[in-house]
Amino acid sequence: MSSVIKPQLLLVPGARAGERLDSYLASCRELGLSRSRVARLIGEGRVTLDGKPCRPSHRLEGGERVEVMVPPPETEEVEPEPIPLDVVYEDGDLVVVNKPRHMVVHPSPGHRSGTLVHALLHHSPEIAGVGDGLRPGIVHRLDRDTTGLLVVAKTEPALHSLADQIRARAAGREYLALVRGEVLDDQGIVCAPLGRHPSDRMRFAVLRPGEGKEAITRFRVVERFGGFTLLHLSLDTGRTHQIRVHMAHLGHPVIGDPVYGRGIRRLLEEYKLPRLRGQALHAFRLAFTHPRTGERMAFEAPLPDDFLALLEALRAAGRRIEFP
Repeated sequence: MSSVIKPQLLLVPGARAGERLDSYLASCRELGLSRSRVARLIGEGRVTLDGKPCRPSHRLEGGERVEVMVPPPETEEVEPEPIPLDVVYEDGDLVVVNKPRHMVVHPSPGHRSGTLVHALLHHSPEIAGVGDGLRPGIVHRLDRDTTGLLVVAKTEPALHSLADQIRARAAGREYLALVRGEVLDDQGIVCAPLGRHPSDRMRFAVLRPGEGKEAITRFRVVERFGGFTLLHLSLDTGRTHQIRVHMAHLGHPVIGDPVYGRGIRRLLEEYKLPRLRGQALHAFRLAFTHPRTGERMAFEAPLPDDFLALLEALRAAGRRIEFP
């Protein structure tokens, strides 16, 4: 039996004048939508303002009539799978996990099983229905071969709170990365807009000013080796492949990166250095304000064994490695 989608009607209070439409709708608890979901619904023509199409950035005046057509959840169900998880912390509102290499965060074309979401649904069934049907509870992501900390929401209020913190840059996300070459500046900031590569849609690239999305990465040198640098990085924004693209843009791609740092794995083998099973990029520290208690929380995850073994080998080598 087909179901009829009934529009949800909202009358914008005068006190919300001047606010963006997408921000206002995301704050309406009765809708239970994230700001990104609101933007998608607007793009699909499922939101009207006084009966007319609208844009996410429209500034409200107060008194407008907004109709929102929320489609039913995805028909494809994600089945729980008994996949082991490294749980760092858990309570009734959220769970913090240390993601291993080679694990995709949520289902996507080509990854219909074995994802973090499949594991989480088995570990914490209550996340089902929290947010997006195929990405329940997911607040932020890590690339398949990036290791480290992720926070996942177990309730709708927690999802909104944590997503808002990341959007407002109130959640701290810190990484360690081993990059090619010796970074000369002890610290710096990369401000370079990112977007899809103009000729390869599977990659991302630094675009000209005015194009792409704002992307800001801060870095600080932790240790220099002969031909390598260990960096501490933090994100002001959270774009896809941000650290990887920004480091490659500086001429210091992440070691083991199969897309933006090709050829480095072979060089490690030539110098008889320990082999990485992925890229040397690890989300080692995560901080946020608990969505219910208001307590500031911080967590750290140790480097994976292969990353640590490579660092120890470089320290012991005491020689410079020349890249072609």
